[in-house]
Amino acid sequence: MEKPKRSFRRDSKPGNRKIDSLIHKIKDELADSIDPINLPQLNAFERKLIHRHFDNNPDIITRTYRNGENHELRIYPVGNLRRYALEKADQAIRTGEKVILPHMNDYERFIIHDTLKDNSSIKACSYGEAADRHIEIEPELFGRGLKRIIKKIRLF
Repeated sequence: MEKPKRSFRRDSKPGNRKIDSLIHKIKDELADSIDPINLPQLNAFERKLIHRHFDNNPDIITRTYRNGENHELRIYPVGNLRRYALEKADQAIRTGEKVILPHMNDYERFIIHDTLKDNSSIKACSYGEAADRHIEIEPELFGRGLKRIIKKIRLF
């Protein structure tokens, strides 16, 4: 008598109700937010399931931070942050005035700077210390291209 062969598929996992409801809650909270969600109470397996769920979504990034013996999962709405940065850059260009963004952590400021780095009509700089660090977006009067040309002319 032969044993029946069992085939196990990776994606045919039984649903974890806690994780499924948590993922649904995360998606609802991140829909229109630029603030990350902090989840310090998860164990390693639960963090891994959430990381795996959002791995293929370019608008959401998950990162785990270690705080002594504890681990904290943060979920960043990167797509919303990029759209927010572009809106504020357009506002600075349209009004001709400086736009001050709210206080952000290192990773959020990195996303903002990365989004705006190729826009030559604005200048984005970080100001402040520690938790009070924020970004100010100013319209560039002459643009970065003209400044580069001026620097090259001075070299000769």
